[in-house]
Amino acid sequence: MATHSDRRSAQRSGARRKATRDPAAAAAGEGEFLTELRHRLPVEPVSLDAANRRIGLVIVDEINGFATIGCGPLAPAGPNAQIDRMVGETDRLARLFQASGRPIAVFLDTHSTARPEPPYPPHCLEGSGHEDLVPALAWLAESPQTIFIRKDCINGFVGSIAADGSNRIVDWVNRHRLDSILVVGICTDICVMDFVLTMLSARNHELMPSLEEIAVHELACATYDLPRPIAESLGLPVTSAHPQALTHHLGLYFMASRGALLVDAVAI
Repeated sequence: MATHSDRRSAQRSGARRKATRDPAAAAAGEGEFLTELRHRLPVEPVSLDAANRRIGLVIVDEINGFATIGCGPLAPAGPNAQIDRMVGETDRLARLFQASGRPIAVFLDTHSTARPEPPYPPHCLEGSGHEDLVPALAWLAESPQTIFIRKDCINGFVGSIAADGSNRIVDWVNRHRLDSILVVGICTDICVMDFVLTMLSARNHELMPSLEEIAVHELACATYDLPRPIAESLGLPVTSAHPQALTHHLGLYFMASRGALLVDAVAI
């Protein structure tokens, strides 16, 4: 005979199956979970007044392979409001930095088939065009105050290490004697987060003596969307599930909780 606990468990399992089959129910459930997550793991963005700071802008991987529809396996399959917002805000900021003569560093995820990056499929391959900036930011190629760092790994700090042991992003901060950097880009919870967390440790280790603040602009960051049902339908492991709103928030939370300044408005 089924116990009360057994019946409750069966009811919950049935509800989960129904929610999975019903997109509206699944979306509502995710929205409720996000609200609870924001309550339990809060973030509090602030305005950043950078007018009197020696501040540089770091743009992480806003390239075709991650942000232009149809450009490879990790690009958006269709229009994505969060990614569009990121590109638009990054373009606005970059033009302000350009006009005020402030330095800009751009990471470009660029891979060869000889060096895969598990667990991800081959992406942003050299020569494919997917490793280049999105069209809205292509003008940065003509900016004399912008440096470009092609990296072949998630973490831009590691990707900046040269054969002689020097580090291009560390040298950039030190050359300009920056007291602050403002980080934007994709993906919030992967490449952006890994870079920011490593930079925080490098700052604390005094590799960049002038650097005081590492800020992340929430409106100019984005990540990708891969709901669990779609991941499973593609035969991917369950850990491939990546709901956009939730993972974006988690990336922001972990960066802020480790000491990054989370901002939602920037004055130059």
